[in-house]
Amino acid sequence: MSARSYSVGEVASLAGVSVRTLHHYDETGLLPPSSRSRAGYREYTSADLDRLQELLVYRRLGFGLTEIGGLLNEPGRDRQAALLRQRELVEERIEEMRGVRALLERTLTSMEGAGGMSEKEMFEGLGTYERNEAEHGAEVRQRWGDTTAYAESARRTSQYGEGDWIAIRDEAAAIEAELAELLAAGVPAESEQAMDSAERHRGHISRWFYPCSHEMHANLAEMYVTDPRFAEHYETRSTGLAAYVRDAVLANALRAM
Repeated sequence: MSARSYSVGEVASLAGVSVRTLHHYDETGLLPPSSRSRAGYREYTSADLDRLQELLVYRRLGFGLTEIGGLLNEPGRDRQAALLRQRELVEERIEEMRGVRALLERTLTSMEGAGGMSEKEMFEGLGTYERNEAEHGAEVRQRWGDTTAYAESARRTSQYGEGDWIAIRDEAAAIEAELAELLAAGVPAESEQAMDSAERHRGHISRWFYPCSHEMHANLAEMYVTDPRFAEHYETRSTGLAAYVRDAVLANALRAM
């Protein structure tokens, strides 16, 4: 790559992002340009393009901007090691989606009368949202140093069978349905009803995964809005639900205090 500099418009065109996005990345410290022209315009170098590539790969993998910032700004980071890790994550995602594609093909074949599927076979290769939540909960626990809770979650989930995961899914769906109904009815997130549903949500996590304190629950709830993996789950059920659940959880934590 040459030593030339690139304008914000050129970088936007190269990367397929908007100029506004690059401005946001600069303002938040995710991608500050290496220099500015005499007129004050942003000027990017090849090193900035390297950083942008990493950033956009993390975005495609579903990482939140706050998390990406921590990864890109980690002291003494090794870019080659980071790229190798990104490659591993992409390969894992490819394998997961191959499994999903195979499941869909088997399901379509079954619908065409070429053989039935058992209830267990219907879910082969499909992780559940609750399983992902346990993994992301581990992220939260690691950030706050709660390694005992992390170990407890790993211990419990390692013993669960398909029936357990179905029960977990159904229980979580029922709680989410309660919250979605309250949101649709215009019931404030700070209401007793919403806080009671939030408390059942906390109990669900404590019962199936790890002892979830109100403080930990509040930290996790923030991810429901900031992490696109969580936000997509809630917003698919009902627009605005991610923020509503977050607010109900925070209100419930304050009530407990």
